[in-house]
Amino acid sequence: MQTTVGLISLGCAKNLIDSEVMIGHLAQSGMLLTPDAELADVLIINTCSFIDMAKTESVNAIFEAVKDRAENEERSRQKIIVAGCLSQRFAKDLPGIMPEVDAFIGLDQITKVGPIIENLLGKKNDAEVQKTEGPSATDDPRDFVTLKPQYIPDYSTPRMRLTPDHFAYVKIAEGCNHTCTFCIIPQIRGRHRSRTQDSVVQEVKALVASGVKEINLISQDTTYFGMDLWDETRPKPNSPVDSSKGHSLASLLRELNEIPGDFWVRLLYTHPAHWSDELIETIAQCDKVAKYVDIPLQHISDRMLTAMKRVTSGDYIRDLLRRMRKGIPNLGIRTTFIVGFPGETEEDFTELLEFIEEFRFERAGVFSYSKEEGTRANKMDGHIHHATKKSRWSRSMQALQRIASEVNQEQVGKAVKVLVEQPGVARTEWDAPEIDGSVHVPDDIPVGSFAEVTIKDWRGYDLVAAR
Repeated sequence: MQTTVGLISLGCAKNLIDSEVMIGHLAQSGMLLTPDAELADVLIINTCSFIDMAKTESVNAIFEAVKDRAENEERSRQKIIVAGCLSQRFAKDLPGIMPEVDAFIGLDQITKVGPIIENLLGKKNDAEVQKTEGPSATDDPRDFVTLKPQYIPDYSTPRMRLTPDHFAYVKIAEGCNHTCTFCIIPQIRGRHRSRTQDSVVQEVKALVASGVKEINLISQDTTYFGMDLWDETRPKPNSPVDSSKGHSLASLLRELNEIPGDFWVRLLYTHPAHWSDELIETIAQCDKVAKYVDIPLQHISDRMLTAMKRVTSGDYIRDLLRRMRKGIPNLGIRTTFIVGFPGETEEDFTELLEFIEEFRFERAGVFSYSKEEGTRANKMDGHIHHATKKSRWSRSMQALQRIASEVNQEQVGKAVKVLVEQPGVARTEWDAPEIDGSVHVPDDIPVGSFAEVTIKDWRGYDLVAAR
């Protein structure tokens, strides 16, 4: 009898790709997949733990699965596996906290999920599942997590996509070399490690050939792609892109632009420290690269940028944005900010508000600072009162929402190209899937196709268009 496996995927698109890889390997192992947790012999919960809200969602999903198994006699033999960032981050603690869970796996185990399941179900295959990548966190036999993950996917990696047919995420690198004081990701995902340029190109060619219309390039630090593979001394974390020294994001985009077909390439998660005039020129020149840039800036005050260890200054950011606006016609910029970071003064916050007003970002969001155990910011002095953080979040969001309304008003009357997401709903090149707004279009435009429409009106973050 075949083993039936269910999977719950939480968190970001990078986590989603890990889930797709796990499903691909499960299918390769001959296991059946089910969307119904009650029917699964094994239930995998791929978790997120970036911020408190994500941790809470992950923990609740685990306990709910354990509770449902205990209350349903038909599920009494079901095995529960906790995967992903929560396992990777808290591998030392989870086996003791969650004795009901049957296995904990990390990033290095997503390609070994089939053998690990067989091991749980009684197959004597210890050699297949031993932790060869590095030491484990505990001696608990349920703990398969290696402390310093090394895994990175390749174009030949088995993968079963969970996104709609018309768009896909492509992970071009894993890990991060930055040491931002508010962020736990490098401790979870490890140091930056790029795929080869050929590996990415081969995967994108296959996706486009299968009918995919939008390729979303993702990693923790997209703009550092390729630079860790340079033959000469590796560049510092704040080095700009320079394709003369080896493959880079710019050289990758140029090669992807040469692939035949009608599709978009979208850049997500770019770090401001690695931008260069070469990258700006490349985006402007490549007609298949969406004129959309996701560039989390976090703040503009030099005091805050230094405290956050962002390796950029306010003047650097302003100059970069001006060069991007000048060099890339019709550019849409998405960014995010953190308010209420330890030590943030009213003057720092006012500077941020003025910056938001000056640069009028087409897409933007604000996070209220969240204390994360294991980060340096958590131990800093000067933590802001929650009421002050809430007030600053509200004031900054009001400014961003007003600017978003004004930007949408400016689109009325323009002809734009859209990608139809579902009947009556589409996205422009300024709108990333599952993040930004949408365009309401006539229902008869086929899903997964491009169309030329004219913007007639707007509602909140969304636009209304006609053919």
